[in-house]
Amino acid sequence: MFEPQSTVVFALLVLIFGALMWVTLATRWLALRVAGACLVFLPAMATGILAVNKYYDYYQTWGAAMADLAGPAGTPVPAAQLQLASITARGPALRLARQQGYVLRVAMTGRRSHLTRTVYVYLPPEYFQPAYRRYRFPVIELIHGSPGEPQDWINVVGVTRILRHLVALGQARPAVLLMPDANGARNIDLQCLNQARGPQDLTYLAVDLPDQLGQLARVQPPGRAWGIAGYSSGGYCAVNMALQFRQRYGFAGVLSGYFAPSDNQLVNPLREVDPFGGNYRLREQNNPLDEVETLPPRTVLPQFWLAAGRDNPGDVQQAQLMLQGLRLLQPRVSLTLNPGLGHNMTTWRAEVPPMLCWMTQGLARATG
Repeated sequence: MFEPQSTVVFALLVLIFGALMWVTLATRWLALRVAGACLVFLPAMATGILAVNKYYDYYQTWGAAMADLAGPAGTPVPAAQLQLASITARGPALRLARQQGYVLRVAMTGRRSHLTRTVYVYLPPEYFQPAYRRYRFPVIELIHGSPGEPQDWINVVGVTRILRHLVALGQARPAVLLMPDANGARNIDLQCLNQARGPQDLTYLAVDLPDQLGQLARVQPPGRAWGIAGYSSGGYCAVNMALQFRQRYGFAGVLSGYFAPSDNQLVNPLREVDPFGGNYRLREQNNPLDEVETLPPRTVLPQFWLAAGRDNPGDVQQAQLMLQGLRLLQPRVSLTLNPGLGHNMTTWRAEVPPMLCWMTQGLARATG
């Protein structure tokens, strides 16, 4: 009733604004007029912020807003120091993990890229249950959009809750979720690319992390039992990573993504930078639309799942172009168009459940 997108909250803010305006205009006391004039900006500003939040359907609960805006507490544990077996070894922690799963926040350093980023790892409830003691879980690597952070998958999208619900209904299968920081900061967009004379993000995300996760958790090795998915700019990351490393991913989900690289978005100062340093060949190699048209007819690709918001013509057109290219190599690939506001969280939340059902079922078959 009183959540960020509630009509009641908007009505209360309007009433407070009206009362403060009345005080400002009607009272004869100068101090009250000054106080009212100063305070009236607060409900006006709050209404504007909540209106933007409602339009983009970002935060649905105050808890999600506080968790995302406050940021995670403390420093992530270095992966090399993490003793996974001791985290939920016994007692209430183990019982809770068997019901809800467990989220690790880890600092992982890539052996090849030498990058260190914060990574969230969700271990599903089944990971801690005796029946799955010898089971090596498939993995879905989830790439957030920009601006964004990996915890947006949990706090804003609600992916861990959605997966638990779908598994309980028998519509999805358990999987480990790997949610890395794809950019190094919230307001930066590096597009998961190996930067010319800069950070090697593609190597970190597609090679270093999958290899290192196998040393941390009981998971399948990179290959047919690994999936990659992302929304918005993370959708571009997912399709590009899946095509660049076809032997390391078996499934790829693209939620309102784009399919040709653009310039990186950097801050301090705000600017756009060519990730390829003017190298046309590198740009062409990281252009999924071009790549699918040049691959040999019998090339084995990861299985693709494409989705876009029906009300965003740009996303739909991009997805249809990619669909045409993929069908030359993968005739069964399809495009899901969801009603919604378009390029926003409303659409992505609608796309996540069917993507998880499709991908986890395929990953389970690949796991054997």
